[in-house]
Amino acid sequence: MSRTDRRLLTEPSLPNASSPEAIVPEADSLEAQRKREVPRDFDDVADTYDFLTGLNPGYHRHLRLSAERLVLPRGARVLDLCCGTGLSTEALRVTYPDADIVGLDASEGMLAVARRKEVLAGIDFVHGDATDPRAAGVEGPFDGILMAYGIRNIADPDRCLRNLRALLAPGGRIVFHEYSVAESLTARAVWDAVCYGIIIPGGLVTAGDARIYRYLRQSVVSFDGVRAFEARLARAGFERVRTEPMDGWQRNVLHSFVAHAPSQVERE
Repeated sequence: MSRTDRRLLTEPSLPNASSPEAIVPEADSLEAQRKREVPRDFDDVADTYDFLTGLNPGYHRHLRLSAERLVLPRGARVLDLCCGTGLSTEALRVTYPDADIVGLDASEGMLAVARRKEVLAGIDFVHGDATDPRAAGVEGPFDGILMAYGIRNIADPDRCLRNLRALLAPGGRIVFHEYSVAESLTARAVWDAVCYGIIIPGGLVTAGDARIYRYLRQSVVSFDGVRAFEARLARAGFERVRTEPMDGWQRNVLHSFVAHAPSQVERE
């Protein structure tokens, strides 16, 4: 039995939000433990990640659309959270060529790919946990934050959201570019079909290991529905929360969750 097979056999499944396991505090659950292993899994597929995502029609265009929804002024300071190999960073640089961009990711392997890209020369890439960027030396305030495909991988999302709100300048905007299918049977069916038909087999072919892509499918299925995540953002103190759609096959599957920090600095 190969190392990959052994890892797949021992990989814990993620509980559905309606299952009894979901009553376990998220920071201490098996799901949270699995999420803390994700950076290591991304290290394993870093060199083939861009190729596989490039097979997704609309992938880069949708990232640029979420970047545009930040509506940043010239010379803005922006944090690209869970930047990975820098695909979201590229979207930010194209959309805001004068912006001061900082990228942060927990996978050193993914960051190594980002740092090699000439198009991203001069951008400060930081290795750290997105739950608390300040622990990695990333200090605010930021005019905007983009978090693409990241929040559902955080073991303690509520703590993360509070920390991100504190990093934003008063009135600053944050966009979560994220999958959410819990509230649509059609979206769930589309997601399962794409994962089982394309993403998981593609991971096996390109990287020889589908562990992270099996996790991807289940993490999306287990993630908040659109209304539930909007409510989570509001509880974390964000204002003017709304959700913007994508087009193509990812309609009702992928979303831009847009929110603002309070316009006045809150003292805790």
